[in-house]
Amino acid sequence: MIRVHVICEGQTEEMFINEVLAQAFHHLGIYLMPALIGKPGHKGGNFRFERLLSDVEKRLLGDRQAYCTTFFDFYGLPEEFPGKANAAGKNSMDEKADCLLEAMVERLAIELGDDAMRRFIPYVQMYEFEGLLFSCPRRLATGINQPNLEDRFMHIRNEFETPETINNSPMTAPSKRLKTLYAGYDKPLHGSLAAIEIGLPAIREQCSRFDTWLSEMEALQPVA
Repeated sequence: MIRVHVICEGQTEEMFINEVLAQAFHHLGIYLMPALIGKPGHKGGNFRFERLLSDVEKRLLGDRQAYCTTFFDFYGLPEEFPGKANAAGKNSMDEKADCLLEAMVERLAIELGDDAMRRFIPYVQMYEFEGLLFSCPRRLATGINQPNLEDRFMHIRNEFETPETINNSPMTAPSKRLKTLYAGYDKPLHGSLAAIEIGLPAIREQCSRFDTWLSEMEALQPVA
């Protein structure tokens, strides 16, 4: 069994790993182990680099037979996070993500060394977890029990090339759009229900960066 520690930003991401991804990976002999960033009992959020470094160090150096990856949103990162300020000047979503991840990996490698970092799979969700849910507006509406919002969700989805490029701002980030249309939207609960309803294949088909991340983990081999 290949073990992968998944450092999650919040309960929404943690539940998505447990409820959606874990089963898909289990039959491959890959065991995903999600945990919220920070101390046990913490609810996540506040994704400062210092806290990330502590958690990655604990996973990579404390469990040398396992891999470690990250699952956090670009949208909510503090401006002082490695690469965030420089990423803001990039044009495309891919350039922003690559800029941030390269800077993050460089900083982690300085602290942890190249040998440990060979078991690290860097990932940032662009721009927010809820972007994935727009992979299928019809099932998103069904999953959160708001079928009357299907057309509104479809209109949002059609404005963008992929769900992953839905805007990064306090007014137009995916979760803000959902909350505007449905005041009762609860991130952990409805995020998981919608993702289960949509299904992993549909999300992977629509979200190429997310799909690449999963493909990297699917190709992992036991640590020598």
